[in-house]
Formats: sequence, structure tokens, C-alpha cells
Amino acid sequence: MKNKLSRREFGATTLSAIAASVLPAPAVWAAKQYDPGASDTEIKLGQTVPHSGPGSLYGVLGRVGEAYFQMLNEKGGINGRKVKFFTMDDAYSAPKCVEATRRLVEQEEVLALYGSLGTAPQTAVHKYLNSKGVPQLLLNTGASKWNDPKNFKWTMAGLPLYPTEARILAKHVVATKPNAKVGILYQNDDFGRDFLGPFKKVLADAGGTAKVIMEQTYDLTEPTIDSQIINLSKSGADVFYNITTGKATSQSIRKVAELGWKPLQLLSAGSTGRSILSAAGFENAKDIVAIRYAKEVGVPRWEKDPDVMAFEALRAKYLPTVDPDNTIAFAGYGQVASMAEILRRCGDELTRANVLKHATTLAGFHSPYFLDGINFSYTPEDYTPMKTLYISIFNGKDWDISDKPVTE
Repeated sequence: MKNKLSRREFGATTLSAIAASVLPAPAVWAAKQYDPGASDTEIKLGQTVPHSGPGSLYGVLGRVGEAYFQMLNEKGGINGRKVKFFTMDDAYSAPKCVEATRRLVEQEEVLALYGSLGTAPQTAVHKYLNSKGVPQLLLNTGASKWNDPKNFKWTMAGLPLYPTEARILAKHVVATKPNAKVGILYQNDDFGRDFLGPFKKVLADAGGTAKVIMEQTYDLTEPTIDSQIINLSKSGADVFYNITTGKATSQSIRKVAELGWKPLQLLSAGSTGRSILSAAGFENAKDIVAIRYAKEVGVPRWEKDPDVMAFEALRAKYLPTVDPDNTIAFAGYGQVASMAEILRRCGDELTRANVLKHATTLAGFHSPYFLDGINFSYTPEDYTPMKTLYISIFNGKDWDISDKPVTE
């Protein structure tokens, strides 16, 4: 049986319809949307990096982040909100990284994490952050595992993916030393192994006589890698692929020179910072080949570059104890500027899903750290941070960069 309107209900309904037809519609304002870590006045971000331990020179990444957000906050913040940034020490230790990350998510309730460092530490929190739906962005690691949007959509690398870098370096070896005998020193973890396989595959697929004749590994806890370098130098290798980080990189470059061994040296891009090379001795690093995608600080070539000048102004004001040629600090500057851009694009919709949306559509954005011609290439289906890189050779003072970039 159909319901019938009473005379009073019919009249009210009719009047409402008439009013709706003659009165202007009320203004519709986009509602602000927040997840934990965001409000009308504040955005909370987190990060874990080694402020202590064997990777402590990378702690400057966090200090640059603090300085950058302090600068932004003094200018009014991002879309009117101040950024509260927590950079926590994980000492490049997986258990400490887990502890620090859980604190950031569960106690500090950050909106997102960005710029955290290290393949092994970040692997330890990979599943946890994805299960919580917390963005894990611009990681200071290029492990191939971070490009898995189907299964781990909340995690994105910030560096060139290691397999991309390894394949381009291997092609360089095949082109310049087709009969190469390669010795490799690599960090005994996922970081080291991610370079190893793709590099060896390119050599094998080339069909020539270039081959790997010795592999040596080292653990981060080892005080020195002298014995590994001595073994490689005695192997007959005329190419040395140096897949190390931090102090191990400086030690290995220095030891190669001390031994009088003169192979073609290949170095992973994450270890080309001037502070690392300075500790090794610039003269000892001469002729090293590496992938380049970023500008340098503290060298004449870039001193008038607007982005380098902006970083130098920040460093001089907020971080006077950081050396002007600290390329790791400049890398941190590029990352924090990129994270700030993601947040700007979010507007008033500061949800974790929207942060991820704008991170995955950052293709075309040029970080102030990048060389001309290089931009982010992220898409929602492919989290490769960048696909275009340059080959470069260290001349003892600076990097001579190839005229044309190489796209894999």
C-alpha cells in the first residue's frame, strides 16, 4: 500500500521545492581532510637515519631536513601549517630502525615518513608501514624492491634504482674494456646484492670475454676492508667495482692507491659525495667512474647555480658547522624540497592516501639537487624514481660529466 502525504506534509514539500527552484544554491566549500599527523596548524613528518654508528656521516640528511623546515616555518609553513619534523637515530641498525619507526607512527603519529636511509633498516619496517598505510617516501636507497606498487604501494625510493645504475655501468665496461677482468667488493646485504646480479647479467649477455673473476664482501661492522682489497688486487682484475658505503668507500679508494693497483674503478652513485672522496684523498679518487644525476656543492662549476646558492644560504644560516662542499647535505636538501612540494600539492586534504597520490604523480618535477635534464619519473604504476642518468669521471677535483644522458 502506497504512503500518502498529509495536506500539511504536501504543502511543506511543495514550498521546499519552490524555494529550491528560485533561491541560489548555498556555496559548497571543499572540506579539510586530515589523517593522524595533520591539523589546521601542523603537519608531522618522520625519518630514521644513522646519526651514530658506522653510517653516521649520513646523519646530516636529518639536520638539513630540520633546517629546511625551520626556514619554511619561519615563512609561514606549508599552506599555512607549520611542519614538525622528527629525525630519529637508527644507527643503521634494523632493530633500532624498527623501534624508532614504531615510535614515529604510534606515539608521534606522523602523517608520513620521508628520506629514511638504508636498504636493510628500511626492509625491516617495509611491511609494517604498508600494513599501517603510512607513506614511506623518497627513501635513501635504490633497492629494486621499492618499485612494487602492486604489493607495497606505500613505499617509494628516492635514489636511482640500483639495478638501473649497475646495468649502465656494466654497459660502460663492455664498451670501454671488452676483455675486462672484474673484481667486485660489495656490502654483504641486500644493498650490495642488488647491484651484483644485474651487473653480471649485462656482462654475460654481451657475449664477449668481459667477466667477473673475484668477489669479496664486507660487513658494516668490520673496522677495515684492507684484506679484501689486497685479495682483489692480487686476482689479476683490471676493473674494480666498488659497491660500498661511507667509511668503507673512503678506505677502499685509499687502499687501492696505497697498493699501486690501477684498475678502472667503478663506484656506486650513493658514495660519490665529496666528504667521502675527501676522506679518501681526491688524488686517490682520480679517474673513478660513476653514475651522476645531481649537481655538486663546493665546486666552481655550480657556485652560481640558483639551487646551489639557495642551499648555501640555508647552510650558512642554519648549519654553519656543515662543510660547504658536503654533497650528502645537498642531497638532503633536494629530498626535503621534494617532500615539501608533495605536501604543497596536497592542499587541505592532508590524508595519507592523498600524500601518496601526489608522490606517485610527481613525474616531471625537478629536484634542486638534480642535473639539468633529469626529473622524477614516478607514476602510480611504476615507482622508478628516474630513468635518465649520466656517466661521469672524477678528474681529481670535480666530475667530468658526459655530454648526453643515458636512458635505460
